[in-house]
Amino acid sequence: MQVKKYRLAEQCFLVQGAKTVNEVLASDYRVELLCATPSFLQEAKHARKAVEVVETSEKELTAIGSVEANSAALAVVRMKPSSFKGIPTDTFTLVLDDIRDPGNLGTIIRTADWYGIGLIIASPETTDVYSPKVINSTMGSFLRVTVHYAALGDWLRSPGIPVYGAFLDGKDVHATEFGKAGLLVIGNESKGISPAVEKLVTHRVTIPRYGKAESLNASVATAVILDNLRRKS
Repeated sequence: MQVKKYRLAEQCFLVQGAKTVNEVLASDYRVELLCATPSFLQEAKHARKAVEVVETSEKELTAIGSVEANSAALAVVRMKPSSFKGIPTDTFTLVLDDIRDPGNLGTIIRTADWYGIGLIIASPETTDVYSPKVINSTMGSFLRVTVHYAALGDWLRSPGIPVYGAFLDGKDVHATEFGKAGLLVIGNESKGISPAVEKLVTHRVTIPRYGKAESLNASVATAVILDNLRRKS
């Protein structure tokens, strides 16, 4: 489950750590295997939902997982079939254009969850949402935010709603009126929004710089824009 091709072949992914494993056990995801310490199994309310339960030690969990601080539980979880039916026109959707860093993607998903964004459309080049590093970084928010991978041009050409894009040169995000619905495009960590996607952006926005930093981290930029979006929507 640590390698993408095996995750795809088995249609399963790893969830690690007591908090997130408890959340996934309480959700409608199917847990194929639960490996956990005796103390976790004794306290977990939904442990019996797992198809198979294996009692293990903290040392064994550290050896089989990818999170050094995981001393309680690890779950192998079945992926869900895609429920994506199109971009909603009555709310905001986040669009990710080639986000490569797993930590960034996980934090963006967590941030989207905080601001009530339930759908993310990601380019095929964006890192895999089921990567252990991404899942760990979401802190459970992957349970509430759907990430759908698709060629962005297919969905941005005629959404019937505004398409906002984060650029270094654009309208000050503090002065932007976002309305009630739209798409917000966040670009690659080093290259920004690609030229093909840039052509489809209808509203360029920027976060004004007051200091001398060259740029903002993609997940930080997402949080700043979403905060302004929610205050003005």
